[in-house]
Parts: sequence; C-alpha cells; structure tokens
Amino acid sequence: MLRIAVAEDEAAVNETIVSYAQLFGQERGISLTVDSFQDGEDLLSNYKPEYDIIFMDIEMPRLNGMDAAVRIREIDSEVVLVFVTQMAQYAINGYEVGALDFILKPLSYFTFSLKMERAVRRANKRSWGQVLLTLPEGAVQLDTRDIYYVEIQNRRLNYHTKSGEYILRGTLQSAEETLTKYHFVRCNYWYLVNLQHVSKVRRNTVTVAGHELDISRRNKSAFMNALTEFAGGGL
Repeated sequence: MLRIAVAEDEAAVNETIVSYAQLFGQERGISLTVDSFQDGEDLLSNYKPEYDIIFMDIEMPRLNGMDAAVRIREIDSEVVLVFVTQMAQYAINGYEVGALDFILKPLSYFTFSLKMERAVRRANKRSWGQVLLTLPEGAVQLDTRDIYYVEIQNRRLNYHTKSGEYILRGTLQSAEETLTKYHFVRCNYWYLVNLQHVSKVRRNTVTVAGHELDISRRNKSAFMNALTEFAGGGL
C-alpha cells in the first residue's frame, strides 16, 4: 500500500493530482491512498513520517512548498518529494531538500504518469523494517537499512551492521526469508547482501559498505538482475 500526500492550494490542481494518482494506481494495479492538503502548513500539522510520496506546490500561502520541505526533512528523511510549479527555476532549489523531481503546470496525465513511475520506483527502494535478533546475551532490534550484509559461518549468522557485528545461531535461508522483501539478495552461498549498500560491482566481486565480497557463478545472473531492477535500470 502506497501512501501519497498532495499539498496544493489551487483546488482544481489539487483535485487533478489526486485523480491522476488514483488513475495511475488503477492502471498499474497498485494499491494506494491519497490525502489532500490545502498548503504546507496544513500538511505539516501533526505530520508523521508515514507517507511514501508527497506532491507539493512551491507557491502556497502561509507556508510555501520549499519551506515546508525543509521542515519535513527534519522529521522525515525518506519520503519522496515531487514539486509542482509554474516556474521551473523554482524547482531547481528542490535538490537542496532531496526532491526527486518536479512537474510543471499545466498538468498532463502523460507527464504526471512518467514522474509518478519514477517516484514509485524510488519509494519502493525505501522499503525497510525492523528485525529482532536473539543473541546469547539478550536481544537487539535492528533497522534493516543499517544491515550491510549477513554472513554464514559454521552454522552461525554474522550480521554486519552500521553499529557493529552481531553473531547468533541460524541459517542463511531463514535470514533470507525474512530479509528478501527489504532488498537483500545472495551474491554467493555464504553472503546475503543489502542492495542499498552496494557501491561497486567488478567482474566477480561486489563492494558492500567497503567490504569486497565474491559473486559466485551460480548466483551472478540473479544477483545482477536484482541489482539492476533495484537501481531502476540505471546500471
């Protein structure tokens, strides 16, 4: 389920974006909800980091889109921002707040659908969750975004993470069943890699958070296909 927010003070444009998003979901078979807001202040009132994509006008009363985006980023570093504007030069500043793209008015469904396609791909890459690791000394809950890769050695799983290494009994298959939906893919028999942390692939090795791991001949095709899809076809 994708959650989308629209912040636009022009009622007709607001309604158009909402209807375009709903039509896009129907055409692509994507389940989504769309919440509508009249301006940036309205959106930020009781804001919680629960949206996947925000379409936001730049020129709005009370709180414009750029200032609203700055405040949103203080709360939510992951939401995909797409600006809607009449002036392309305004949207250039959007990169300072990590905006993915911008759409020029007047809107057309063809242009919107292209931008929406890109936004959905980016939102899908944000997929993350929490995993609970049961360790000999207790338990720890990890954000999947902070896990670089999982290694199996002598029937023990070694989670290489942002906060260090965690070792526990288990199988790589069980870890794979839990983590696959968060973009973890095997590069060989011993390693399950978080595609979010892949920085380089060279011949039969992949660099993950500075660690160089082997890609087996058996896993290479599936691994590269998954990586290419994750990167949006950009590799």
